[in-house]
Amino acid sequence: MRILGVDPGSIVCGYGVIEKEGKHITLIEYGVIEAKKREESIPLRLKIIYERLEKVIDRSLPDMLAIESVFYHKNVASVVKLAHARAAAILAAVNRELPTIEYSPKEVKRSVTGNGNASKEQVQYMIKHLLKIEETPEFYDATDALAVCLCHLYRMNSAAPGAKRASNWADFVQKNPARVK
Repeated sequence: MRILGVDPGSIVCGYGVIEKEGKHITLIEYGVIEAKKREESIPLRLKIIYERLEKVIDRSLPDMLAIESVFYHKNVASVVKLAHARAAAILAAVNRELPTIEYSPKEVKRSVTGNGNASKEQVQYMIKHLLKIEETPEFYDATDALAVCLCHLYRMNSAAPGAKRASNWADFVQKNPARVK
């Protein structure tokens, strides 16, 4: 199973691709789409996001898209721009017939750090550790996108027949020693 994860943004849109074969998870690629530097208008930024994600899809051949959902924000204009960026990413995936699933930011953070209110630095640290990334990605958006991928993998595993979810932190640590440092 190969998953494209997207942390949408109309200025910087993070993406990451991972693959799971058996119990082994491989990092395929990750990066960011910087739309603001190229174009000021929202429609043209959305076009850049759409076209760049199409190229990522064509290059990495994912089986599905996992994307962060829109979260509540006091600035309505920011939420609308974020929703547009999400739509461009989803459209790129749907046009390539990729199933799409979304997760809330809290759900993503909780899946990789155990804390739904974790900072971007904590998420980045765990992603670097879990995927054995040596360098520090320039943007948190790229590691956030990889976190969305892992969130989906962990959700798929917990939904497997016979899988049991952790009921508390001690139970989580016992069931997931590789995810705890």
